[in-house]
Amino acid sequence: MTTAEITVDFAPELRLFVAAAQRAGRSAVRIDDSSTLGHIVESLGVPLTEVGALLVDGHPVDPAHLPADGEAVSVRAVVRPQHIAEPVRFLLDIHLGTLARRLRLLGIDAAYEKPDIGDAALATRSALEHRILLSRDRGLLRRREIFAGAYIYSHRPAEQLDDVLSRFAPPLAPWTRCTACNGQLRVTDKQTLRGQLPDDTEGTYEAFAQCVDCGRTYWKGAHHASLDAIVTHAVRNFGT
Repeated sequence: MTTAEITVDFAPELRLFVAAAQRAGRSAVRIDDSSTLGHIVESLGVPLTEVGALLVDGHPVDPAHLPADGEAVSVRAVVRPQHIAEPVRFLLDIHLGTLARRLRLLGIDAAYEKPDIGDAALATRSALEHRILLSRDRGLLRRREIFAGAYIYSHRPAEQLDDVLSRFAPPLAPWTRCTACNGQLRVTDKQTLRGQLPDDTEGTYEAFAQCVDCGRTYWKGAHHASLDAIVTHAVRNFGT
C-alpha cells in the first residue's frame, strides 16, 4: 500500500463541497501512482467546473498533473467573470425551470428540457451545442463530455440568477425572448393578432410581442410589475 501523501488547501468558496477534515485549511491526502490531480480534487467532492486554478508548490498545473509525494496543492475558485471563448448560451437541468425562465426574460439563450431527458442526453446536448450546463447535481457536472458547466449554489431563484449573471456576465436584452420556449420575440399589433386574444386583453392593451417559434403572445398584463422588478434589478447590477 502506498504511503505517499500530498497536502491540499481549498479556497473558502469551495469548502462547502468537501468533508469537514478539508474545510479548516491544508490537510493531508493519500495518493496513488495513477490518479491525476483533477481526479483527486473531484474525489474530494469539488467539481472541476468550480476550479479556477490548481497550484502545486505555488506553480500552476493542469488537472492531468500526476501528484508526487510531499507536494502542496492549492485549489482556487473560478475567477469572476469567467471567460468563455464563445457566445454564452446555457442548458439547465430539470430542477432549474424558474431560473431558465428568468434568464430568458433577460434575453439570454437558456435551453431547458421538460420532461427530463436524463443526464447523458443533457451532457451530449451541452457538447453538441456548446452550451454551459447549469446544475446542482455534482455528478452531472463531472461528465467529461460537457462543453462547460457551473454548479448552482442556491435553492432560491433570485440568488441563482444573481450567481449566474455575476459569474458569466452575459449580455442582457430584456423582453426579447420567449420565457416558455426560448424563441425570439417580435413586436406585433392587435390587427395581426385579431381573434387570438381574449376580448378584455384586446380592448385594454396596445403593445404586443409574439414568439416566432411557438406563437405565444405577450403583453404587459397583471404580472408585468413583478417581472419588471427582476429586469430592473438585473440591469442595474449586471448590465453593461
